[in-house]
Amino acid sequence: MNGLPQRVPVRAHHSEPVLDVVVPVFNEEADLEPSVRRLHTHLRETLPYPFRITIADNASTDRTPQIAARLAAELQEAEWLRLSEKGRGRALRAAWSLSPAPVLVYVDVDLSTELTALLPLVAPLISGHSDIAIGTRLAPGSRVVRGPKREITSRCYNALLRSTLAVGFSDAQCGFKAIRRDVAARLLPLVQDNGWFFDTELLVIAERAGLRIHEVPVDWVDDPDSRVDLLATVLADLRGIARIGGALVRGTLPHAGLRRTDSAGPPDGLTTQLARFSAVGAVSTLGHLLLYAALRPAAGGQVANAIALLVCAVANTAANRRFTFGLRGSGGVLRHQVRGLVVFLIGLILTSGSLAALHHVAPAAAHSTELIALLVANLVATLLRFLLLRAWVFRA
Repeated sequence: MNGLPQRVPVRAHHSEPVLDVVVPVFNEEADLEPSVRRLHTHLRETLPYPFRITIADNASTDRTPQIAARLAAELQEAEWLRLSEKGRGRALRAAWSLSPAPVLVYVDVDLSTELTALLPLVAPLISGHSDIAIGTRLAPGSRVVRGPKREITSRCYNALLRSTLAVGFSDAQCGFKAIRRDVAARLLPLVQDNGWFFDTELLVIAERAGLRIHEVPVDWVDDPDSRVDLLATVLADLRGIARIGGALVRGTLPHAGLRRTDSAGPPDGLTTQLARFSAVGAVSTLGHLLLYAALRPAAGGQVANAIALLVCAVANTAANRRFTFGLRGSGGVLRHQVRGLVVFLIGLILTSGSLAALHHVAPAAAHSTELIALLVANLVATLLRFLLLRAWVFRA
């Protein structure tokens, strides 16, 4: 499959809707009308492009369908889409797949996210800067009002994503996202989930394909009347993380062919990363041992180990940045090296600790025994290093 073409800006004069703002709903007879009217007023007053609001009703059993139909009849820019099955992901998939608008948006019906962030959300997509834009409640500029239970759950979920799937985006499930239509057309068939994990799966595939995801800090106020079943959602998300994680390990996550023609992006799959990391690590370990052997007679064991490990750590970070994680250019080099040095200190503690333990147990240990102890300690430090590189050093 051919890659995506280069991004181009949406032309200034557009007779058809540039934005299609999808509002998925299920049994929202109380909030639907005031929220849609508020959204409609805001778009009319602030958006310099034609727009459309699509109410995606996924199997509501209350008066939601009647209210949605009436709004679609009264408001020129509103439409109503009725689905026979539940699922936020299913509603977004259906509405986005049918829309002709070049920029597709999704907002929660409770409008917990302040609408002043809507224009900053879609601007990078309209200009051709980014492929996907997401609102984030976890950025320094965000202002969030919500209870401790939902706050802890949200932060734990996103920390779990970063540690297990090594994602770079900060907030997977904020109900405030936008995507270019050409990207959605290629991504949607690859996303399996039709529920709450839909957002996360779409973002993971997009990021692994090297697509550009723009984040916008938002002001967000929790809806006390939220009908989300927290336990069921958490369990479904954990199953989704396990499924995506398994696909990454097997190298079967379906994103080949999505890469932009002007984007190199990261190497494909965890398996490829492990192979490249292992090759870099083997060279680094050999270099460390050779440097240690050369410096040991003059500097002593501890000093020789520290110097050798420092030199190899800097070289290892640079090599993994380029070959394992596919990062090019000077952006973030200093930050990556500083974080790499923190990982170096952890490795130094492990390897120096192994030498200290060896000398405590066997003060007259042979030089060859020291090398064996260092080799074992390096293997442990190498495994820890890979995990830290994925989850922290090169995460963003």
